[in-house]
Amino acid sequence: MTSTALELAAKRLELVREAVPGVGRIGVLGYPGFAPAARALVAMQEAARMLGVQIQPVEAREGQFDAAFAELSQNRAGALVVLPHGTYFRERKVLADLAGKNRLPTIYEFRPYVDAGGLMSYGADVLDLYRRAARYIDKILKGAKPADLPVEQPTKFELVINLKTATALGLTIPQSLLLRADQVIE
Repeated sequence: MTSTALELAAKRLELVREAVPGVGRIGVLGYPGFAPAARALVAMQEAARMLGVQIQPVEAREGQFDAAFAELSQNRAGALVVLPHGTYFRERKVLADLAGKNRLPTIYEFRPYVDAGGLMSYGADVLDLYRRAARYIDKILKGAKPADLPVEQPTKFELVINLKTATALGLTIPQSLLLRADQVIE
């Protein structure tokens, strides 16, 4: 299995801009030295030009989140895209709380961030990926060589929006975005 995180980074930028009409500067939180985040940032810079917004890259390791959000606030970011990283996933509640405290509408890759209080997520349906991985394991246990199996990309994606968080941020999510959501948490 592979992920389409690089391709979806630009889509997340587009979605958060749609959720926050008129936003001019969008922060992008990435883990220092994490190559996939650097590649996603390049893709997002092109998308930002097409969307007419500026992006503000900020890096943070665990324990540096307060400083990262202070920098985003100081530079007047109106929204935030959190790039995927294991540390960020583990600290998703901390990130969601800081986004709320700083009144910063934020989009993440996976639904558990939204379940932890984040505003929205867009990415591959993780449960579907697990089911598909189980089929691969079954094939391997039945004698298939892993090298002979094709690499697959996700086929199901989900947009999840937390309206409780939107209300707490004083944000009205456009109806057009709500209609496209796979799940709306109320």
